[in-house]
Amino acid sequence: MLIKQRFVPEKLPELGSLPPLLQRIYAARGVSCAQELDNSLKYLLSYEQLKGIPDAVALLLQAIVEQQRILIIGDFDADGATATAVGVLGLRMLGATQVDYLVPNRFDYGYGLSVGIVEQAQQLAPDLIITVDNGISSIDGVQLAKSLGMRVLITDHHLPGEVLPVADAIVNPNQPGCSFPSKALAGVGVIFYVLLALRARMRELNSFAGAEPNLAQLLDLVALGTVADVVPLDANNRRLVQQGLARIRAGHARPGIKAIAEVGRRQLANMVAMDLGFIVGPRLNAAGRMDDMSIGIECLLAEDESQALLLAQQLDSLNAERKRTEQNMQREALEQLQDLPEDNLPFGICVYEQDWHQGVTGILASRLKERYHRPVIAFADAGDGSLKGSARSVAGLHIRDALAAIDAQNPQLIRKFGGHAMAAGLTIAQADYAQFVQAFDAQVRACLTEDELAGICVTDGELAAGEFALELAQQLRLAGPWGQQFPEPSFHGRFKLMQQRLVGERHLKMVLHNETTRIDVDAIAFNVDLEQWPNPNIQYADLAYRLDVNEFRGKQNLQLLVEHLIAVG
Repeated sequence: MLIKQRFVPEKLPELGSLPPLLQRIYAARGVSCAQELDNSLKYLLSYEQLKGIPDAVALLLQAIVEQQRILIIGDFDADGATATAVGVLGLRMLGATQVDYLVPNRFDYGYGLSVGIVEQAQQLAPDLIITVDNGISSIDGVQLAKSLGMRVLITDHHLPGEVLPVADAIVNPNQPGCSFPSKALAGVGVIFYVLLALRARMRELNSFAGAEPNLAQLLDLVALGTVADVVPLDANNRRLVQQGLARIRAGHARPGIKAIAEVGRRQLANMVAMDLGFIVGPRLNAAGRMDDMSIGIECLLAEDESQALLLAQQLDSLNAERKRTEQNMQREALEQLQDLPEDNLPFGICVYEQDWHQGVTGILASRLKERYHRPVIAFADAGDGSLKGSARSVAGLHIRDALAAIDAQNPQLIRKFGGHAMAAGLTIAQADYAQFVQAFDAQVRACLTEDELAGICVTDGELAAGEFALELAQQLRLAGPWGQQFPEPSFHGRFKLMQQRLVGERHLKMVLHNETTRIDVDAIAFNVDLEQWPNPNIQYADLAYRLDVNEFRGKQNLQLLVEHLIAVG
């Protein structure tokens, strides 16, 4: 692992009276003016720039006026669950009286508006189907729905293929010809924008007898889905997330989000984006991974706090089961890879075991990617002679484009695929696994060099003595929201290990001394390698870390949250 400092432009932007360190941090993340840091809704991009908005609004307006049956087809991850909840709640707020949802079970139907899910939807006799966080690749499903007399509105954010479904309307910032400046909207952000446009049209038509609905009440759900889907936090997404967090901190979160935070032992008043990504999001995702995402959606839709808590406790149990399953799968994957020499690993890693759980392969791929610093695809048996894979990538390799290149070079090798730059899903025949392993490695080798696979940790540099401060740690925590492509500030330096001991099962608690600044500070590193740590023979280490606030018995203290710990002697 190499540690290097993030690039900071020579001329810093005009960002007002912010502390110099924070100005450097923002500049290193591409912030060019103070307006980009203004997270108020007045700077939110306009829905008018989204292609397909007029057709989408016309469909929805007709459905509301005629009180048609509306069926939302969601997805089985946190983005899909929050998008489903936003769609159901928002349409009801705007006057729809017959709104229901259906989420495909990942093990029975797979992803998106498939032929099978349309056949199931037919039993509910919808007049209008709305997809959220899916649909842009559902050619056959849309065709079947249309042939059965249903109209289809697709709201999605995934990259489209060469052919688009013949839907009645498509809203997707990534579809050809869409001029919306932010291509990073999550699925929940897209449906939220559609609702904003619908409300504006209804306002023009004087459709509201009293006060018009306050769609900002849905922003806690938008924030959760945006962070959990790990989309880039550009300025527009940061505004959505920050406004949602403000509602949560003020105690205005939906009962379901409150309940999940409670079982995750997080206080609403102190919630930040990381809590959504690492505490709330995984528990919500656990429903879709281990059982049925309807549990998660019902938790988000719940109006009664006691009912929400019961559902949140179910999600917490499913998340604990997910963790156990993941640990077993990770152990088996590491056993597969341990015999490979470290200097001769494949550039693109594939792993597969017949009894692996389909719902956990994405997490497994992420863990292996972090460990080996290269793209990983983890496969599980789909039970019909095919394998379903979850892919996770590293900087420099657009994983969906890589799969598209493999598909072009090896027709019929991949049955279907889709995704983003950093994550994708695919299906192949079980008999073709060995061929795909070779094709994937070859494609990664064509795109990346060995240096790019070395594992580089990029930080914001070293801290001066006066910057090891509790006040600065508190300020940085709230200076985000931090997330994908707008990373939380981290720093590096060499420290003398004054004390080291294990806490919990695998966490290394340390007291460190920095000889340059003559600072002593507490630190903790989670899930360390127990074969190496603790080790009284190691006196110095290079650290990449974040400033953290440790609260114990009502007292707050500064501690370093160590992300990388490299012994140097």
